Amino acid sequence: MSFWICATCAVEHSEQVEVCAICADERQWVPADGQHWTTLDELSAAGTSVAVEEVEPGLYGVTSKPPVGIGQQSMLVTTAEGNLLWDPIGYVDDDAVRRIRELGDVVGIVASHPHMYGVQVEWSHRLGNVPVYVSEPDAHWVARQDAAITPWTGVLKPLPGVTIIQPGGHFPGSAVVHWADGAEGKGVVLSGDTIFANPDRTSVSFMRSYPNRIPLSGAVVDRVAKALDPYEFDRLYNNFGSVIPVDAKAVVRRSADRHMAWTSGEYDHLT
Repeated sequence: MSFWICATCAVEHSEQVEVCAICADERQWVPADGQHWTTLDELSAAGTSVAVEEVEPGLYGVTSKPPVGIGQQSMLVTTAEGNLLWDPIGYVDDDAVRRIRELGDVVGIVASHPHMYGVQVEWSHRLGNVPVYVSEPDAHWVARQDAAITPWTGVLKPLPGVTIIQPGGHFPGSAVVHWADGAEGKGVVLSGDTIFANPDRTSVSFMRSYPNRIPLSGAVVDRVAKALDPYEFDRLYNNFGSVIPVDAKAVVRRSADRHMAWTSGEYDHLT
């Protein structure tokens, strides 16, 4: 095999190592019975497939069935000038590539943070060796190097009306996408879990580690929220299918203020 896939996080590796560094980090986890590896062939033989479903006009969710690794929902943003694949999943096959290509040419692939790298290089190869944009502060987490890997930092504009912003937080290079034409022109943010849409659909969370419940400081959360101040958006999607359907910009600010108040001790009398 030319590469291996960590069975826990579904990030591609050029070789099997003793333990996946992404999973060994305090933000993720290694199974109690140790490191496990898989391949695209093994996943295909087990019946894995890819679903591509419209989320809203111009935006598609891409998921593996059954989920592979962390099991994120990738997002495909489509525009007249080309498409962007966001948070690539840890599985790809010929049928998935065919359906993605039917929606237009992918001009770039980018993950919100290392947990979402998936098989990003393999997606690139099968989509014509398109650039895989990797945030410079997190580039050392890439476990399968390739000519398609393209470092970036700060702000990236891969397509007209599509801007990738790097507020950090969850990882130093954690990013979000602002899609100006989304939500009927009111603007959409694809937040990965840089900013995580909560099940109540009226609040978001900010964490260093979600599975291990490690919080961020109030100052960092304020910085993340303020990074979106220049952008108008009404809707926000995380990387697991949850959404803040309306008034998302205000929700982000209100949730950041709540986080800051709790971490400052303002609400200690309620505990």
